[in-house]
Amino acid sequence: MVTVLLLTCLALCQTALSKTVTYNWDVTWVWAAPDGHGRPVIGINNQFPCPPMEATIGDRVIVNLNNKLGNETTSLHFHGIFQTGTNAMDGPSGVTQCPIPPGGTFTYDFIVNQPGSYWYHSHNKGQYIDGLRGPFIIHDPAAPFKFDEELTITVSDWYQDQAPGLINFFQSATNEAENGGSEPIPNSALLADTQNAQFTVKPKKIYLVHFINMGSFVGSFTKIDGHKMTIVEIDGVYTAPQDVDELYLTVAQRYSVLITTKSDTSKNFLISNTLDTSMFDHVPDWAKPDVYGFLVYDSKKPLPAVKPLRDFSVFDDFQLIPRDRQKALTNVDQQIILTMDFERAPDNDNGINRATINGVSYVGQKVPTLFTAMSAPKNVVMNPLIYGANSNSFVFKLNQIVEIVLINEDSGGHPWHLHGHNFQVIARSPPNTPYKASAIHPPHTPMRRDVVQVNTGGYIVLRFTVDHPGIQLFHCHIEWHVEAGLTATFIEAPDVLQDTQTIPHGHYKTCESQGIPTKGNAAGNTKNWLDLTGANTAWETSPWGALVNPPKKLRFARTARSFFK
Repeated sequence: MVTVLLLTCLALCQTALSKTVTYNWDVTWVWAAPDGHGRPVIGINNQFPCPPMEATIGDRVIVNLNNKLGNETTSLHFHGIFQTGTNAMDGPSGVTQCPIPPGGTFTYDFIVNQPGSYWYHSHNKGQYIDGLRGPFIIHDPAAPFKFDEELTITVSDWYQDQAPGLINFFQSATNEAENGGSEPIPNSALLADTQNAQFTVKPKKIYLVHFINMGSFVGSFTKIDGHKMTIVEIDGVYTAPQDVDELYLTVAQRYSVLITTKSDTSKNFLISNTLDTSMFDHVPDWAKPDVYGFLVYDSKKPLPAVKPLRDFSVFDDFQLIPRDRQKALTNVDQQIILTMDFERAPDNDNGINRATINGVSYVGQKVPTLFTAMSAPKNVVMNPLIYGANSNSFVFKLNQIVEIVLINEDSGGHPWHLHGHNFQVIARSPPNTPYKASAIHPPHTPMRRDVVQVNTGGYIVLRFTVDHPGIQLFHCHIEWHVEAGLTATFIEAPDVLQDTQTIPHGHYKTCESQGIPTKGNAAGNTKNWLDLTGANTAWETSPWGALVNPPKKLRFARTARSFFK
């Protein structure tokens, strides 16, 4: 009884301390040169880099978004936030909401109950490549480690051309014929969305440093000279302390580390970061994968000389242990085996190189998937057929334990992200290893996170509990691959979803303003829910990202060719 009363008291105290954090944001074009090359980028309130978000566990977060881009639709996804009870706030356009049109407004409203390092980004047709992204830190007054101050360090790849033209050329028969369908090679790397960033620190202090990879394609190696890093959190999951000299972050991964600063201020220290060029098809002379920052103890002292990071000694994140020691989930209720690959499309689809899961390439449906789930009759809501064949949908029941076996038949590694969950990583094979069920031996306390790398020609085995009713995407977080269709849709407990959640009226108005249906199966059929006639099954053969009025001439595509060579 005493324990129950204590827990109740703590919960009430937390509620009393919670606050509402409101962001009023205009999404705007900004002229910026984060790597020294000026170009239009997408910023917020006429500023780039986009501002950081901060909140404390238990806070209500409201983002009032106004699309002032003029020529592109938009959306926001709060990466890693479960959106428990608020699936309509998750952000992927065409899935849990309609895209926000130019001149449109949209409100995101949710409670944060997860501590750690997160980020926000557009989840709309590859748009965040152009800069609509920023860190999101959720503070925890009861964090299980001590520190004096915090720093946030973002890393990313960067392109000097805009996303729509790059997407158009990437998903073209010309790219397939000339480059084997390869991804655009980034021009440069950024640290804190700039280069040569300086972070002022005080001596004899413990800093909690949040590293976030906000890039769109490749992983990053990162090191702070002269300072040991102790990993204490990954993707919002506290870990047993682990000392490392260097980090490797795939796109979308986050690490929080503790560093102890020196006792004197006699010198400043280099932060070195380099892109994982092994993910490039080749490394052209113009590519600049290295970027630097500095821990500044004394601004009057000289900055250290820069030296490219080439000695890669990275700790395997599979070995990390969650601090709560959660045991491996057992008694799997449903296993799904997903085989991913890239396949050249048939000749009648212009030979475009598309990504596939079990032979199916993802295509967005006429009715956003959440709206289908919320409007479906009870007798069909659990039937995956109503969500459309090319949505790659899988339907799960509440509280099922699901095991995902992801087999990578591609020639490169891929960072996979699951919305709404931290999954347990039960197994990850070395490169070029066939999957065998008999070879799986779950660790006692498996690492948990929301983005994990599957190796070239290998596999991963993941487990999670279906405890967040809603539409949860499972996709590669290489943005080029999302545009190529490397996405599956998990429909979690839609019967419960209908009874426990609602879609705000304003979200319906956003769809209606663009003529997007909000009822019916994937094809918009409300009479015969198993009749998918007219559902989207073919992908765009000339996609232009989030552009509302694509150019009639392929001027961007011609420019884009230089980024593939």
